[in-house]
Amino acid sequence: MNQSKIKRRVGKYEVGRTIGEGTFAKVKFARNSETGEPVALKILDKEKVLKHKMAEQIKREIETMKLIKHPNVVQLYEVIGSKTKIFLVMEFVTGGELFDKIVNHGRMREDEARRYFQQLINAVDYCHSRGVYHRDLKPENLLLDAAGNLKVSDFGLSALSQQVRDDGLFHTTCGTPNYVAPEVLNDKGYDGATADLWSCGVVLFVLLAGYLPFDDSNLMNLYKKISAAEFTCPPWLSFDAMKLITRILDPNTMTRITIPETLEDPWFKKGYKPAVFDEKDDANLDDVKAVFKDSEEYHVTEKKEEQVEDKPTAMNAFELISMSKGLKLENLFDAEQCFKRETRFTSKCPANEIISKIEEAAKPLGFDVHKKNYKMRLENVKAGRKGNLNVATEIFQVAPSIHMVEVRKAKGDTLEFHKFYKSLSTSLEDVVWKTEEDTQEPSK
Repeated sequence: MNQSKIKRRVGKYEVGRTIGEGTFAKVKFARNSETGEPVALKILDKEKVLKHKMAEQIKREIETMKLIKHPNVVQLYEVIGSKTKIFLVMEFVTGGELFDKIVNHGRMREDEARRYFQQLINAVDYCHSRGVYHRDLKPENLLLDAAGNLKVSDFGLSALSQQVRDDGLFHTTCGTPNYVAPEVLNDKGYDGATADLWSCGVVLFVLLAGYLPFDDSNLMNLYKKISAAEFTCPPWLSFDAMKLITRILDPNTMTRITIPETLEDPWFKKGYKPAVFDEKDDANLDDVKAVFKDSEEYHVTEKKEEQVEDKPTAMNAFELISMSKGLKLENLFDAEQCFKRETRFTSKCPANEIISKIEEAAKPLGFDVHKKNYKMRLENVKAGRKGNLNVATEIFQVAPSIHMVEVRKAKGDTLEFHKFYKSLSTSLEDVVWKTEEDTQEPSK
């Protein structure tokens, strides 16, 4: 019997396809079987959470998140636990990532960018007032709902990739470095509020400019640029917008503008409407307490525990590669290697066919194609913001009928590479090897 056709359930939720993966968590699409409402199911590995001594912090932040019902924050509905997993049932947001708008349409007009920035600051300010810091604000965490409103996801869950040391300050080594505040990179310990605002400043810059303020293929150079706040505002920005960005992207945390000061800034205040919403006074925290109650006496055991959810479908190594490294834009971000400029996918097509498909996709986008054996170099004829975008691709054989294709940025601007990659992925849909899970689970 084909296992992938069995509907897996967690509580009253029917679980569908995987929609995202990180170091500590996997996110699956699910549906409330009683109401039919779609939800996002974030699945945490209990052993990892408890082994990294993060249970107390995560429990505290999840409890706080359950009390937050803000129009610009992805809502946490409930928490379910099995012996080995923690399931966070969250609002499913359908409008895609905010940055897809930049990739597809280029930079935004100031009034449009301002509206999103106001919603972002609204969300961040509200969560800070509740003692919750994001600490990992980046493009994938900024979503849009069906009405085009901004929703910040993973608030309070950044504890999964962060550690609080004895000095009470947060310490981290990764994240998407382009968005990370200098004090975070220097690992001197930092305040979550000022670091979050810096990331908001980088987001505002990208919305208005269409490219990153700090970007360098060499990580050490990138760190230097961020630490010195070495960036240049494009000439089309209004004076007030430039002034606000400069006050936020201040490497000195003592003189950096604060959120209350941002709310009073003349550029920010134009057309500002604070969010209107009812607070949740009635949130029940019993589910969170139940999930974490065994964290005190928890010991990591080798004993195989029976799981509440169904056994996972058996899968060979190549299916695993193709599932986790499919042709998806989020693979440009890698939780462990920070920001990366390459991605891989697997294919069952012959190597020659893959090459000609990439060539067919690249030429209409204005690329010259140079081929040598199973390597290709795609060069954009038109110069971009940082010269001509160059993309290198290479094909590897991993089994007699399975190839792995690597696509990486060799030269040029990172956001332009995103844009190219997005177009390429659309053209190559029939080349990428889809697993049964991709093809058989219900679509959005």
